[in-house]
Amino acid sequence: MPTFSTPAQAPKRGGGYYQDDGPGDSAPENLDAIPDAVPRMEPLHRYANNPYSVLGRDYVPLRTRQPYRERGVASWYGRKFHGQKTSSGERYDMFGMTAAHPTLPIPSYVRVTNPANGKSVVVRVNDRGPFHSGRLIDLSYTAAWKLGYIGNGSTPVEVEAIQPGVETVVARAPAEDPIARFASLPEPPAAPAPLPAESRGTFVQLGAFGNPDNAEAFRAHVARELDWAGDLLRTQVAGNLHRVQLGPFASRAEADGVAEKIRIALGVKPAIVVR
Repeated sequence: MPTFSTPAQAPKRGGGYYQDDGPGDSAPENLDAIPDAVPRMEPLHRYANNPYSVLGRDYVPLRTRQPYRERGVASWYGRKFHGQKTSSGERYDMFGMTAAHPTLPIPSYVRVTNPANGKSVVVRVNDRGPFHSGRLIDLSYTAAWKLGYIGNGSTPVEVEAIQPGVETVVARAPAEDPIARFASLPEPPAAPAPLPAESRGTFVQLGAFGNPDNAEAFRAHVARELDWAGDLLRTQVAGNLHRVQLGPFASRAEADGVAEKIRIALGVKPAIVVR
């Protein structure tokens, strides 16, 4: 990790912040002085590493810590999520050194390097995301600040797994069969009870989770990303599956219109479910 000879002062206000998600007046005086995460041995979360589905795509998290190195685009998330529950059940702290990743084990540690300036940080993965197409990892506000891309919103990075107490030769994570692994998700009961009236109709499905904490964290994420969703956003439970959906809608055409609006906003098109 590089050293900083002249500590930078975090700007307090923010017309220049990406999507106006900066810290407002609450930023610490010297973000560069906040220490990186310190890798240590921790048990893997009991539920946060189960397969899940978001916006029509299946994700199969790694269930063991293993060598991993990947290049991709890093984004960051700030005060809209500050204090909210992460997929690990912990509260998100935008001034901590944490990250969200779709498939790395929770918790785990990675070194993130910005090739444009050579700066690196070590962060602890405790959340799921990002779910925008083409993004590899979501960093906390402070981690992104230290890597120098707060004003841009995203930047190319290299992400390398750190295994506490183990020195390894890092290689790309092995490919997995997401369909076979995703089949391990619990299925709803074969003969479910009749659905109440408010659960019948046409819905836009954004995600399906075996872990209710993951479902709630994602529902809260969607509520902030799609502030127009309002009372349409709900979590429908069937057996052990928790489905985050919008609806019900009066017709398939209305649901398709909402799905297209989400595609424009988030870059992916969700599924349509009729019950």
